Amino acid sequence: MNAPHTPYAFPPSVLSQIAQLPSLPMIEIKVLWKQLFGNEIPNHNRQFLERRLAHKLQLIEFRKTNLNLLESNERRIQALIETGKLRSREKDYRPLAGSVLIRIYQDVEHRVMVEADGQYEYEGSRYASLSAIAREITGTRWSGPLFFGLAPVKTKVKKGAKR
Repeated sequence: MNAPHTPYAFPPSVLSQIAQLPSLPMIEIKVLWKQLFGNEIPNHNRQFLERRLAHKLQLIEFRKTNLNLLESNERRIQALIETGKLRSREKDYRPLAGSVLIRIYQDVEHRVMVEADGQYEYEGSRYASLSAIAREITGTRWSGPLFFGLAPVKTKVKKGAKR
């Protein structure tokens, strides 16, 4: 006997939604799959289904907060598929949102959190650039990406030096 089935209502947190996936009955997995993907489950491999559902839930949440980054990543992936080569991003030293940069300077550990809006949080204050934080820490002008180890150190070759 097939009783009408009401869709499962997930709690608000994506992490709690993902954590509950293994405990859901298979019928709930099927319903959730149909809600998120718009079609029937492709197979009955539970591990595969849970992983794909977890990815889709994260993607939906990420789209709400980081649409520009998501679109940029999708363009890069498409370019890689088409050409087989990924365009170089040599000068782009910006770390991903949520990254924590740690630098020990004069025996003091300094932690900087990268925010989703591209700003940086250091000791309760927000900064627009890593260079501003490096100056705050050292008292002198520094390249922020260089100070935090995100950019390579460029060595200058002296004129007349043997190579």
